[in-house]
Amino acid sequence: MSKYIKTELSDNALAVLKRRYLLKDSNGKVLETPKELFTRVAEFIAQADKNYGKSDTEIKNTAQKFYDIISSLCFLPNSPTLMNAGRANGQLSACFVLPVGDSMEEIFETNKHAAMIHKSGGGTGFSFSRLRPRNSIVASTSGIASGPVSFMTVFDASTDAVKQGGTRRGANMGVLRIDHPDILEFISCKENTNKITNFNISVAVTDSFMEALADNKSFPLIDPRTQTIYKKDGKEVYQNAQKLFDTIVAHAWQTGEPGIIFIDRMNRLNPTSPCETIEATNPCGEQPLPPYDSCNLGSINLSKFVLDTKSADYNDSVDWEKLGDVVRTALHFLDNVIDLNCYPLKQIEEQTKKNRRIGLGVMGWADMLVQLRIPYNSESALQLAEEISAFIELEARKHSSELAKTRGKFPNWENSIYKDQNISMRNATVTTIAPTGTISIIADCSSGIEPYYSIAFERNVMDGTKLLEVNKYFKALAVEQKFFSEELLQDIASKRTLSDIETIPKSLKSIFLTAADISSEEHIKMQALFQKHSDSSVSKTINFKESATTDDVAKAFELAYELGCKGLTIYRDNSRPNQVLAPIRSKSANNQIEPIVEKRPDILQGITEKMNTGYGNLYVTINVKDGKPFEVFAHIGKSGYTTMADTEAICRLISLALRSQISIEKIISQLRSIGGANQIFSGGAKVFSIPDAIAQILHKHFGDKNSSNLTSYEICPSCSSSMRFESGCYNCASCGYSNC
Repeated sequence: MSKYIKTELSDNALAVLKRRYLLKDSNGKVLETPKELFTRVAEFIAQADKNYGKSDTEIKNTAQKFYDIISSLCFLPNSPTLMNAGRANGQLSACFVLPVGDSMEEIFETNKHAAMIHKSGGGTGFSFSRLRPRNSIVASTSGIASGPVSFMTVFDASTDAVKQGGTRRGANMGVLRIDHPDILEFISCKENTNKITNFNISVAVTDSFMEALADNKSFPLIDPRTQTIYKKDGKEVYQNAQKLFDTIVAHAWQTGEPGIIFIDRMNRLNPTSPCETIEATNPCGEQPLPPYDSCNLGSINLSKFVLDTKSADYNDSVDWEKLGDVVRTALHFLDNVIDLNCYPLKQIEEQTKKNRRIGLGVMGWADMLVQLRIPYNSESALQLAEEISAFIELEARKHSSELAKTRGKFPNWENSIYKDQNISMRNATVTTIAPTGTISIIADCSSGIEPYYSIAFERNVMDGTKLLEVNKYFKALAVEQKFFSEELLQDIASKRTLSDIETIPKSLKSIFLTAADISSEEHIKMQALFQKHSDSSVSKTINFKESATTDDVAKAFELAYELGCKGLTIYRDNSRPNQVLAPIRSKSANNQIEPIVEKRPDILQGITEKMNTGYGNLYVTINVKDGKPFEVFAHIGKSGYTTMADTEAICRLISLALRSQISIEKIISQLRSIGGANQIFSGGAKVFSIPDAIAQILHKHFGDKNSSNLTSYEICPSCSSSMRFESGCYNCASCGYSNC
């Protein structure tokens, strides 16, 4: 009997597969079952074995092995492979890095290449460090350079126009070296979170900067054209390392960006260094790559390898034999993907096949820990993390070496560390810890190496109905111990932690920890241990409570460097501006604080616009005072008194906010993407509800025209559920949408 038992898919997994992965006809009718999807992927990827002299019988056996580990949800490849294997698109990789040269021709050639990658379903990373700083002279035209940040906005607008793979917008990583003259502008470029929305940004921090920081010294900014100290008004420019570090910390504390990557460490540990230089990473930071390189990823579901949940020794509780078998089969699978991939660019195909990088990672880490009754923030968890990651690394490298004997070493082996070590390797890299937002929903497991975000959450289903879902391991124990109830479920769903719920036994509270229960130091220690045994990097979010200080963030960055991490992404609860800011206030006669509300003039002029909604035609009138919107009225035709009353109430509150000096952008951000039961497409855009329609009209006439993406990623643009910020991405647990 096979050790791989086909696992029944959860309702949420089925919904995600139907929405994004299963084959459909031109009318959107689903043409295949999940079993047929897994079979399609397994059989197609197995065909690469033909290149190495395997018989039809051997290929059939390989396809069965691939199917077994996928259908049992022990392993899943990255989304492009699940979506496109055996289909016309055929682009199977998720991660790409493109070079950005310092000429108009090179910049826009890269922009074109990025659009092609986004169209095929991949994400891109760029370093803008080669671009000359703002206000530099352009000799060919006698003009003035606009600098790296201005070209990031060009790439951002282009990305917004290309819907990635027909399922989501493209995602980018923008990187700038810490010693670039425009570094301060770069650090603050996402201060307005409605701008450059298709980019994550990271500062490439050098060892020399960290040394200057430790010694409280200044360090020179470098002109990227001459590689000499940058001069302004004839004087060499230095920056105080502490002040610059404090600026990075302040912005990360405020908005979660920028992240940091330790670029010298990435290059020092790059197997193909020094013949190739890493400049940037993919959008989530886990895959450092040289220009034009790519990597295809896959993740092992650790929740499937627990033998005995009651053993005192976890070495007896983990099915090491089965885990080793899955590692070897998954590595074989990922190596085959390289041969069968339809690459979006010839340069990418050549570079990818030269290094044959793959990234085998994990998901379901939090699930494994709770099954073993090990707290995420315990020494036992750290010890098991090292055991698991070291085991996977060893087995993956051993099997890559075995494949090299029959298939050949990766072509760039002569220029790699493996030549000096006299180790044959099929792949330059074999391990990566990637975010697994969508595939972990399919696998019904926790994401990557993250702790639980929450123990219960709200999920949108048909017709706007919302259901509460609870962690399956918690529910099973709560039912077994006879304290589970619907009232308890509601209480859990309203909180990010179980710590304050008295009806839950302490023994379970200590096991079912969430990100809110884990200190930043504990987060970083976990990341560092997985990094120790990862060829590439680790995608993980270091969560902070809203009350965290900038000193807390600074200590986290410094600890990450000290413990050997290759980068860090932090997120402080509620740091993204998603609430209406308080208006200017004054004290009333009875000493109560009251907002200043402007009086309405007798005469105002305005505009009226019609928009089709799921409730009928909506007529929105916006009256203006001094060139700014002052009040809003709306009428919805033939929709019933309740809808008309709700619409009037919304407009009264909008008008009150406008007259209280609340910015139009804040109002738009509150209303945009509120979901309703009758969602339709109108005027080339999706209209989620009446509030959303009003927001779209407000934005069209009075919003920030530089903000092409109105959606706050804290609200899912696909189903309007709450989004989770994990591993550098906003992910929707309800429908599988990800902004990466």
